[in-house]
Amino acid sequence: MNDNEENYYAFLEHRHLAMVAGELEQSVYTSPRTMLTHARVLIDSVLQLVMKEEGIPDAQHISLKERLDEVSRQELLTDEVRDALHEIRMAGNRAAHQPRAFRVTESLAAWEHLYIVMKWYVEVYGDPDFTFPEYRDPAPPKEQTFELPELESRLGRLEELLRKTLSEDLKEVAPEKTPAAVLSQAQRIEEPPGYTTVRKIRFRERTLDIPYFLRDAFLLPQRFEKSVRFLVKLHGAEEARIMSELPTDLTGLHLSVSRYTEKNDQLLFEELTDFIEEEKARRKIRIERPGELFFFHKGDSIIVTETLAKAELNKENFPSLTPGFIRQLEESGIRRAGQLPQELVILAKYKNVGAGTIEKLFDDLKNSQNETAEAVS
Repeated sequence: MNDNEENYYAFLEHRHLAMVAGELEQSVYTSPRTMLTHARVLIDSVLQLVMKEEGIPDAQHISLKERLDEVSRQELLTDEVRDALHEIRMAGNRAAHQPRAFRVTESLAAWEHLYIVMKWYVEVYGDPDFTFPEYRDPAPPKEQTFELPELESRLGRLEELLRKTLSEDLKEVAPEKTPAAVLSQAQRIEEPPGYTTVRKIRFRERTLDIPYFLRDAFLLPQRFEKSVRFLVKLHGAEEARIMSELPTDLTGLHLSVSRYTEKNDQLLFEELTDFIEEEKARRKIRIERPGELFFFHKGDSIIVTETLAKAELNKENFPSLTPGFIRQLEESGIRRAGQLPQELVILAKYKNVGAGTIEKLFDDLKNSQNETAEAVS
């Protein structure tokens, strides 16, 4: 989560416990099944920490029930805490195996049981001078929430980090004490919805993180200036049409079509890097300016006002337009600027329209927008 004030358990000294708890808080309302299933990992981690504190042997691959039973045999749990642990475990098992719909009331109940467990753990094994906060219902979901596959991916990565810190017996009372590699991974997870890395693509020694919002993005050939012909050929072979069709390693992708070399694999990888950065910038501006129409060209954008949208596509308004270009646009039913595609490079499909022509048109659109804004001011 980006704002610790929204994460009830942000006060926990163990950074990754706090992060997993924060993700569970976000999923209480949006995905009860996810919350119930993954709450088991949080209490299992707490029990592992307790066993380490108490010097109780913890065999590798021991189950949550076995850990719970062992800690109970050591008489370390109150009846209330033991019951809460069992309720979370059983609810998680049901959510993991039963296909029925799970209700928010069930995930809220698990959230309350988590409070009992976490309060006990902090009060018994934490700073004796710390006062545990009063119970609070989960914060209402934000306008922009994680879709289920992304939420599952985030929780999976966080739980992996949590297991790693537990296996290495790390105690994280402050970020500066956290190993740099682990902290870097955690910081990457603390990103807004859509930006969670769902897969990696590599070429030789280089790797590229693919964010969730681009996992099935269409790879429009015209967006890849140096690889346009390569992608067209790949599309014809039903390869690399969308991001999820790309192989994990681009080395050898050129073998899917004829007359291309590993150099084309390299160029595509490099242009994919630029494509992802451009898409991140576009997503950011769309989020910041909801409900607005944009024209995009490479890394730049124009907000389409009503005045610009109504502007007729002619030589007078847009000097870069040639008679042949105007005629082709009219044949497609495009007569005003507002009817142009948001992604202007699509216009390269027209005869005798290249990258230079589109760039000049974008400049004309931008100048028209600026002139209108200056006239009004």
